[in-house]
Amino acid sequence: MQKRVFIIHGWEGTPDSNWFPWLKNELEKKGFAVAAPQMPNAVCPKMGEWLAYLQKIVGKPDENTFFVGHSLGSIAILRYFESLLKREKVGGAILTAAFSQSIGIKVLENFFANPLDFENIKKLTDKMVVINSDNDPYVPLAHGETLRDELGAKLIVIPKGGHLNTGNGHFEFPVVLEEILKLAS
Repeated sequence: MQKRVFIIHGWEGTPDSNWFPWLKNELEKKGFAVAAPQMPNAVCPKMGEWLAYLQKIVGKPDENTFFVGHSLGSIAILRYFESLLKREKVGGAILTAAFSQSIGIKVLENFFANPLDFENIKKLTDKMVVINSDNDPYVPLAHGETLRDELGAKLIVIPKGGHLNTGNGHFEFPVVLEEILKLAS
């Protein structure tokens, strides 16, 4: 069974930005089927639209389905996990520059109308890795620590990594590749 990876960009993002094309290419070389979709309405994202789009493109998830999210893409993945039936499983997720509650950006508030259901999310997989930096101007490290605690996830802290995007020099992100290969093995 071929392993699938979905790379989900963040607010105002595209599949061609940051380290996503590099990661997609590296995973495809290793035999993964990789999708890095353009999420709908990335400038004014609506949680309902993102959730419906993820449900449509993923189809039926299973233990060979993995997710990588950046920033808002991470909360979108968690909201998607929350929407799955309790009997479903996923292979795991890598959440980068991740947060699970409001970071004070008005246009993103609709993703936080309700608190996340961490208990149900944890039933889908026990393979979760959160990667945050210690100087992200948008997402304080405390958000990564909260996700580590709530999900029982492994937390990797990137010193002086900023928002873990090209603006901070992240055109490649070997630690994400390494962690997804560990989850998938």
